[in-house]
Amino acid sequence: MNIMSRFFPVVVFAALATSASAQSRGVSVNAGGVSVAVAENSVVVVPADVVNEEYERQADTALASAQRVLADGDYREAAQLFGRVAERYPRSTQAPEALYWRAYALFKTGSGSNLASALTSLNDLNRLYPSSKANTGDAGNLKIRVCGELAKRGDEACAADIVRAATTTSTNASAGTSNRTTTSQGGSQARSCPSEDDENDERIMALNALMNMNSEAAVPILERTLARRDDCSQGLRKKAVFLLSQKRSPEVVDILLKVAKEDPSPDVREQAVFWLSNVRDERVVDLLGQMANNNSDPAIQEKAIFALSNTRSEKASQILRDVAQRETASKGAREQAIFWLGNRRDTSSTAFLRGLYARLTDKDLKEKVLFSVSNQRAAGSGQWLLGIATNERETIELRKQALFWAGNNRAATVAEIAALYDRVTDKEMKEQVIFVLSQNSRDTAAIDKLMAIARSDTDREMRSKAIFWLGQSRDPRVLKFLEELINK
Repeated sequence: MNIMSRFFPVVVFAALATSASAQSRGVSVNAGGVSVAVAENSVVVVPADVVNEEYERQADTALASAQRVLADGDYREAAQLFGRVAERYPRSTQAPEALYWRAYALFKTGSGSNLASALTSLNDLNRLYPSSKANTGDAGNLKIRVCGELAKRGDEACAADIVRAATTTSTNASAGTSNRTTTSQGGSQARSCPSEDDENDERIMALNALMNMNSEAAVPILERTLARRDDCSQGLRKKAVFLLSQKRSPEVVDILLKVAKEDPSPDVREQAVFWLSNVRDERVVDLLGQMANNNSDPAIQEKAIFALSNTRSEKASQILRDVAQRETASKGAREQAIFWLGNRRDTSSTAFLRGLYARLTDKDLKEKVLFSVSNQRAAGSGQWLLGIATNERETIELRKQALFWAGNNRAATVAEIAALYDRVTDKEMKEQVIFVLSQNSRDTAAIDKLMAIARSDTDREMRSKAIFWLGQSRDPRVLKFLEELINK
């Protein structure tokens, strides 16, 4: 064979491919044999030796050019360029990538016709290059996204496939799917169990698409998902709980209540309890009350107490008060209840916390009450905290805590705290007053009192501490004061 006859088929191929590109209405390739259909009524015969280094190099250059256009955000132009790569270099290693990226670019445009073309491109990828890296990688996930958008636009075939993908129990990625949407492009392959926030897992994506597509029709499917008990269903059940929580209806409340009570996974039950906190239903408060009083599952108990704190009803408040004062409740549960009562900002909660303090013997619980009362900033709370601070029957640590929270949470005024310095006789308490004043140095009353202590207190150590904290202030009066001390 002479050189001309050897390369003649290549020339014919190039010429025909160029002509076909100009006439093509889409991309339809066949990489399994030597025939490649590139346009209507056009068939190019590709000799076996046409796939050579130069052919691969040209395909790689063309693919890189298309990817640069994609990176610039010109999705329509990029889709056309990727399509040309698939047309002109069907037997290259770049052809599968080109089909994938063409589908991605078309998907990003968002138009209905382009979405249909994207789905066709992905189906071609799966049919022509089933074992390619492009097909066994993210193509299945992209197909779910594309079909999800088409389903929202009324594509019944895609809607059916989304339902199948959302309800499948098989780990065989290709089982039970149609030609329109094969959930995993590469055929049969094992997948790891998904977590509820794994947005790249096609099963999670299918649940999302299902809810966006038709929330009414999605509820029964989500309920069936929640009934699953196979090893890989936990992440799907958690996702189903979240999706259901976005739809407010009595039916959904019933489902979430059942999950919160019966699901075998503590994580799934916790998720259900968390989302029930947004539901205004007396049945929810009753269930949360049972969980809040159950010490056998601390994690669920904590979630239930939090959920009750978000429920603005007197019944929920009473449950929190009961947990806070019940001596048989776990210490952690009581601390949580006290903390959340401090966020309710109602007079009954304030009165309860002040009364509870006098009955408590546990130091940690008392500290929680001090913080919660200061956080409420209710009328009289500052005076109550300062009363604890000056009560010599209390431990020094609790007195210091009461003073700190009174100043830090602005429950008491700076003037009230400054006046306290001359009333206490204990050295540690005087030091604490100086510290609390230093944390309120933007108030002129705090600086005035610190300068007075530094200037005239009879205790040299107290004067030194006041000077130290004054040195941290940016008040311009302090500079002049310190200069006076230096020149004294």
